Amino acid sequence: MMGVCRILRLRLNPPRGAILQPFQGNGIPNINKICSNFGCVTSSPLTQQKGLENVTVSEVLMTKGEENIGSWLWCRTDDAVINAMKNMADNNIGSLVVLKPEGQHIAGIVTERDCLKKIVAQGKSPLYTQVGQIMTDENNLITVTSDTNILQAMKIMTENHIRHVPVIDGKIVGMISIVDVVRAVMEQQSGELKRLNDYIRGEYY
Repeated sequence: MMGVCRILRLRLNPPRGAILQPFQGNGIPNINKICSNFGCVTSSPLTQQKGLENVTVSEVLMTKGEENIGSWLWCRTDDAVINAMKNMADNNIGSLVVLKPEGQHIAGIVTERDCLKKIVAQGKSPLYTQVGQIMTDENNLITVTSDTNILQAMKIMTENHIRHVPVIDGKIVGMISIVDVVRAVMEQQSGELKRLNDYIRGEYY
């Protein structure tokens, strides 16, 4: 009998904050509204972190130390192929930007693949062949700009089966490779995994 009286008393005089509101729409409660009533914060730093869709080629160049024009390696169209090959070997790189004989205007790009296919495979002499004879010239050159999204740069390289892309903002400002892109993706994913682990451990609230 006392239990029945207690139930009736609660129905007639519910405690403050305990009045139930009917759900609207699909019957799913609005978690943000519910949490705000209790002073909770529902957003986390995870939603505010910079994703790959916001990473640009310019940022990748900066991690390589190529934020200053001229830090990339280059040769000229009238250089002997042997010198270009030595340059690539000495610096452990797979390509060189090729500039016209005068100034900083780009003429094309030469890669180690060009040296193999157009010199070694054809039995030509790298001593007497000029870079301009084997390079990919500017008319067929695939490039990106410094504000190109890194995912778009990756798509361009994979679709065209190339590993190196010059960065052109009116003039040459750098070079990115598929290795640079993959490294940027891995670093971003590593950062997101760390933030997720921190979130799970309760370091975010």
